[in-house]
Amino acid sequence: MRRFIIIALSLLAVLSCTAPSAINPYDGQIYTLTVKADYPQEFASFARGGVPVTVEDINLGTSYRLKTDKNGLCDFRLSKGLYRVMISDVGEEDIFNGTSDKVIVKNDCSVTVPLRHSRPGKIVFKEIYCGGCPILPQGKYQSDQYLILHNNNFETVYLDGLCLGTLCPYNSNSNNPFVTRDEATSEIVYPDFVPVIQAVWQFAGDGKTLPLAPGEDAVVCLRGAIDHTLEYPNSVNLNRPGYFVCYNNTYFTNPTYHPAPGDKIALDHYLDVVVKLGQANAYTFSINSPAVILFQAKDISMKEFVELESSVIQVPGSTVDRVVKVPLDWVIDAVEVFNGSSASNTKRLQPSLDAGYVVFSETFMGRTLFRRTDEALSASFGYEVLADTNNSTEDFYERQTQSLHE
Repeated sequence: MRRFIIIALSLLAVLSCTAPSAINPYDGQIYTLTVKADYPQEFASFARGGVPVTVEDINLGTSYRLKTDKNGLCDFRLSKGLYRVMISDVGEEDIFNGTSDKVIVKNDCSVTVPLRHSRPGKIVFKEIYCGGCPILPQGKYQSDQYLILHNNNFETVYLDGLCLGTLCPYNSNSNNPFVTRDEATSEIVYPDFVPVIQAVWQFAGDGKTLPLAPGEDAVVCLRGAIDHTLEYPNSVNLNRPGYFVCYNNTYFTNPTYHPAPGDKIALDHYLDVVVKLGQANAYTFSINSPAVILFQAKDISMKEFVELESSVIQVPGSTVDRVVKVPLDWVIDAVEVFNGSSASNTKRLQPSLDAGYVVFSETFMGRTLFRRTDEALSASFGYEVLADTNNSTEDFYERQTQSLHE
């Protein structure tokens, strides 16, 4: 795997994995943050040096990157501030990711980052278009959101029975009642489930109905599966053969966001609602910072699962909102999006699902979030292979226009 070292030097922050010189003009202003990568006990033999560590200044947005030594340690020289620490060790079959959020540096200190084990997914999110586009000469449009799924595997997979959902809270800069901090260790504590809010959407099929060949894409319209460009040229045409749509006019009756799908959308390409929570008449998907997952139930149908009393819980502090507790090992792929206009973002996804995040800078500009292509693997396998490190900071970037825009 390719590894990169980016060492940023400035008057405010000097990074070094060696001891500072005896004469240091920043004494009393620059401190050492020692980062330790902590592998799961059952994978202790995987521990090694040379693993990339990224430290980001949460308030300033600047980031610094070094690699661990043979003991899994690395020393950063930083000014006072609030930092996010991310470690990503990517192998051919095993991935170890870890994140420590809101690490306070005000003196020499250390942080141990627990790493979580995962494996690359067969089906991954290729594109997330959520932020809308401009209406010229003046105006905004957001009824054209879509996702693209991609078969990143060497064999045909089937979409039958797969589920989509977005996390609570809807936005990354909202209060998150499910992520807390351990008072004794100061470590961030995530729940042992993924809280999916408002609705669970599911692909149809009997197990072999909806094939996706290696390197093939599946477009999923979150809102109107129509040709939006007829009225809004900066938008996209979502009325195309083979496209899928989240559509159920029993639960989501708002025709602005959920018009009847176009004539080119097959009936078996309608995703259905397994469960709906809340009173909204249109499916809510954040325009600036969604966290979205693709998952599949194991040893039980999704319909049976949501009917269990323990599977649906009230959102702490809310008398209205409820969420579905999706088990972590059901998740096939997950992407965390941060609001680029906020300094108060908090991760919702566990590091084992997504150790990082991709920043979405501006809404209503037609911009979209897109996964990088692994050029070397694509050339070797003969079809498009996308980067999949379970770290959206590494895997995704922001495009200036939607990939479906013509």
